Order: sequence, then structure tokens, then C-alpha cells
Amino acid sequence: MQKFLIVKAGGTFADYAAERGDFEDWTARGMALENGSWVSVNVQAGELPPDPADFAGAVITGSHDMVTDDLSWIADTAAWVRRAVRSGLPLFGICFGHQLMADALGGRADYHPDGVEIGTADITRTRASGDDPLFRGLPEVFPGHVTHAQTALKLPEGAALLATGSHDPHQAFRVGESAWGVQFHPEFDAPAIREYIARREAELRGQGRDVAAIRATVRDTPQSASLLKLFAAYCRAR
Repeated sequence: MQKFLIVKAGGTFADYAAERGDFEDWTARGMALENGSWVSVNVQAGELPPDPADFAGAVITGSHDMVTDDLSWIADTAAWVRRAVRSGLPLFGICFGHQLMADALGGRADYHPDGVEIGTADITRTRASGDDPLFRGLPEVFPGHVTHAQTALKLPEGAALLATGSHDPHQAFRVGESAWGVQFHPEFDAPAIREYIARREAELRGQGRDVAAIRATVRDTPQSASLLKLFAAYCRAR
């Protein structure tokens, strides 16, 4: 059985990671992967992703960096995304990973014109999601944790828009048969998104945001969280 690859594009706050593990750990837990069934490559630290043919599927994590940052590791990872899609490797990009996939495959990522989205948002499936292997069994509207300043402003040509939201019109997409991007965070739980709100409270208040109202949006997100297990099952069935 081939292993899964988790492409670590960034990490959470260092002290929080010491307490709860980092993005790759949250992702592996969300996919219900056993020890020894996955490997992680830290592209943010300059490690190059391995041959896509060696893996059953790959997840690209979120990051505190921005897709538009002029960093060599981002360009290298974008090139690997194109190679992976050409090879047919199933991909699942989360937040930064979603934006990077959109940008690398012919769309465009940049700062959202309406600023930061943070908290728990309602994600609305589109009609195109009705025959999607991952999204078709989800409710028409389901909650997802969000924390992002940039977004996929334009999707790649031919991409299927699978989910949208009131703040971000591109909450999920698929390119081809097996390359998905989601703007929300299925690997986050409610304590994690509360931690992000707390860490950014001063910044949010400085922007005139109602932090109490943002906190009030937070709730559990079992439907969006299920996408990670669904992706793992999809990869195993191929």
C-alpha cells in the first residue's frame, strides 16, 4: 500500500504546536491515518516534494506565508503541483494549499478585497458538487473554520466550483478528476479556531472588527472535517 504525503507549507504558532501538534499532525489525524502510513515534507523549510508516483495521495497544508510572497519554496511547490496534477496524483489543498493550487494551475491568488475572514463560516455547495466524489454527500450548507487574508480570486480555467460562501465565493473547487482545493480548514477543530481568533484579537479590533461576534460564530464542523477521511478513502479506492 502506497503512503500518503503531507506537504507542509507552514505551521501553527510554535508554542501551540508544542501543545497540540502541527498542521501535518492535525491533517493526519483528520484523515485517520495510522503511524507509518504517511510522510511529511517541509517545503517551507526548503525540502523538495518527492516523486508524485510514489504516493496514494497528497495534502498541501495551510501556511502563515502568502502565495504572493516572493519566496523560492513557493515557486518550487507550485511547479510540483503542476507536475503532480499532470501525473494524476490525487491532491487536496487547504487554505494556502487551495490558493497555491489555484494560482499554479492558471488561476490567481491574492489578498481578498474585503479583508480577513476568520471564525466559522457557512459553506454552501454548488450544483456542480452533486456528482463530486467528496462533496456530494455533504449537506447543502455546512460549517467550516476559516482564517485567511488571501484567497483564490480566480479559479483555473475549467475548474469545477464546488462550494461558495458569503465572504469568499471560491470556498472549494476541483480541477480534473482528483485535485481539490478548499479555502476552509477541515483539519481545525473549534479550540484551534478560537486560538487563532485570540491570537489575532488586537489586529482584528484595530480593523474595527467585532471580536465577540466572530467568537460567537464558532461551532463544531463535523461535515467539513469529514472531507479529509473522504479524501483518504477516495485515494485508497483508486
